[in-house]
Amino acid sequence: MVDVNNRYRVGGTVHGAVLCGVEAVRVEVEVDLLRRLPCVVIVGLPSPSVRESAERVRSAIQGAGLEFPRSRVVISMAPADLRKEGTGFDLPVAIGILAAHGIIRAEAASRWLLAGELALSGLLRPVRGALAMACLAREHQMAGIIVPEENGAEAALVPGLQVRVARTLLDVVQHLNGEVELPTPADEERLPEAPPLDLRDVRDQPIARFALEVAAAGGHNLLMEGPPGCGKTMLAARLPGILPPLSQEEALECTRIHSVAGLRTEGQGIIASRPFRAPHHSVSTAGLLGGADLRPGEASLAHHGVLFLDEFPEFRRDIREGLRGPLEDRRIVLTRASGTVTFPAGFSLVAAANRCLCGYFGHPRQACRCSPPERQRYRNRLSGPILDRIDCRLLLSPVGAEVQFDGGEGEGSAAVRARVVAARARQYARNGPGVNNAALPADQLAGRVLASPAALSALVDHVDRTGTSARAAKRVLRVARTIADIEGAVAVEPEHLGAALQLRVDALAEEAP
Repeated sequence: MVDVNNRYRVGGTVHGAVLCGVEAVRVEVEVDLLRRLPCVVIVGLPSPSVRESAERVRSAIQGAGLEFPRSRVVISMAPADLRKEGTGFDLPVAIGILAAHGIIRAEAASRWLLAGELALSGLLRPVRGALAMACLAREHQMAGIIVPEENGAEAALVPGLQVRVARTLLDVVQHLNGEVELPTPADEERLPEAPPLDLRDVRDQPIARFALEVAAAGGHNLLMEGPPGCGKTMLAARLPGILPPLSQEEALECTRIHSVAGLRTEGQGIIASRPFRAPHHSVSTAGLLGGADLRPGEASLAHHGVLFLDEFPEFRRDIREGLRGPLEDRRIVLTRASGTVTFPAGFSLVAAANRCLCGYFGHPRQACRCSPPERQRYRNRLSGPILDRIDCRLLLSPVGAEVQFDGGEGEGSAAVRARVVAARARQYARNGPGVNNAALPADQLAGRVLASPAALSALVDHVDRTGTSARAAKRVLRVARTIADIEGAVAVEPEHLGAALQLRVDALAEEAP
C-alpha cells in the first residue's frame, strides 16, 4: 500500500495484554511505517520496560534472520490512557512490525493474542500472568493464544481455548504464514504436593480443636492467645488439613493470582489445595496488601485459604489496621499514581499472640517479667476495631508433659474434614454456591441464619449486658450458625449461641485491679 503522504505501509492490528491487578486487559498494538529517518516511536503510555522493547525487538528480528524496516516505525498501544507495563509486549510489537513490513499476513496475526519476552537472539522468554491472558483470550473469543514454551502448560489450564507454544520468534512467524504448525503444550509432570499435617498430632486442647473445626467449617477468623509452647502455631499449621477441597472455579482463581504475582513454578500445575500464607511480622504494608507495582500481596495470595499471622501484636500498626477493610469487604482496593486495582482477599485470618512482651504472663510454671502497665501497653497494640472483626478468640495454656508423651492420639484430620465438608455443603445450599457463613452479607443475615426466638433473645440479653458492638454480635450469630451446621441442626438454638460465645473469650482484656 503506497501513500503520497509519506506513509508507505500500514500493518493490521495485533493483540497483546497488560495485567491490571489479577485481570488482563486487551491492548491493540498498531504499527505504522513512515518514509522518514529510521527510528522506533512507541506511544500509548508505555512504561520504561515497554520503551526498551524497541531495541530488544530490533535485535530479535535481525537475530531471526528477518529484515527490520529502514523507516520510522510508529507503534501505538490502545487504549492510550492505560499504562502499559511488562516485557510481554515484545512479541506482539515484533509481529506487528513484521506484519506492517509485509513479512507476515496481517489478518492471520490479528486473530491471536500474543505474549512473550524476546531475547536478542530471537528466543522467547516466559512472562508472568499467562493464565490471566489466556482467560482474556477466551473471553474475547479469539482464535487462541501464542506464548513461550514455559508458559504453555499454565495457559492450557483454561478450558476451551487453543494454546500454541513457541521457542523462537521465527517459529511464530512461520506459524502465522502457514508454513509450520506450532505445537500445543506438552503435559507437564506435576510436582507432588506435600501432604498436610495431621490434627491427630495435637494433644489435649479440646476447645482449641473445636475452634479450629468451626473456623474451617464457616471460614471464620480466629485469634489464639497464650504463652509460648501452648500449641498456637501447631494448631494453625494443621488447619489446611481439615479445609474442604477447592472447587474448579476457586482453584483457577487461586492459580491466576499466584501467576500474576510471578510465584507459579514450572510443573506446579493448577493449585489443588487451599492456600496457606504465613508472612513474617517484619513484612511491609506493600508485601501484605499489595504495592506500588499493583501486584497482589500476601492477603490476596491467601484468597480462598488461610492467612496466618504469628506474633500478631508484633506486626506494624499500619499493617494490622490495614486489615480492617479486607476482613470486612473480602477485597483490597489499591489506589496508586499508576492506577486503581481491586484484589480479591476472601481469606480466613488465623492470628497468634502472646499475652505480654516476655510472653509468659499466665504460664503455670514460668514467671512473667513484665509489669502491669507494660502488659497493658502490649495488649493495646490490638485495637478494638480489629478484635471486633475476629470471630473466635481463645486463651490457651501449655499442655502438661504427661499428656505430651502419653503416646495417645487425638482425632485425625480426615474425620474432622468430613464434618467440615458436610457443614460447608449445608451452607452452600442455604446461602448460595461458594458463600460460607463468614462471607454471608449482613443484609442477608436475618433471613439465612434461621435463629430461634430463644436464641435471638439470648443474644439481645448478651449485647445489653456486655455492650457488644453490632458487628461483633453479628459475627457471634454467624459462628453459632456454623456450629449448628456442624451438628446438622436446622435452626440456631440457645446452646449453639452459648458455644459461640465461649469461643469469643476476651483474652486481651484489661487486668482486674
